[in-house]
Amino acid sequence: MAATTVDKELDVKGLNCPLPILRAKKALADMTSGQTLRVVATDPGSVKDFAAFCKQTGNALLSSDDNGREFTFVISKR
Repeated sequence: MAATTVDKELDVKGLNCPLPILRAKKALADMTSGQTLRVVATDPGSVKDFAAFCKQTGNALLSSDDNGREFTFVISKR
């Protein structure tokens, strides 16, 4: 599998809903279409939250990874 180039990284570890989504939304607003954002979170609810957020906003959730303690999402701005 080819590695995805990430244009911006966002660390929202320790934050709970809705803050990870709000911070990601703000970060994406400063990006151009096609750029990618990597988000690292610790809130277990973020898995469902980011899937719903991407579906609702039209951004693409390129990957979602869970190592048991941290959740990493790569989002491509629409």
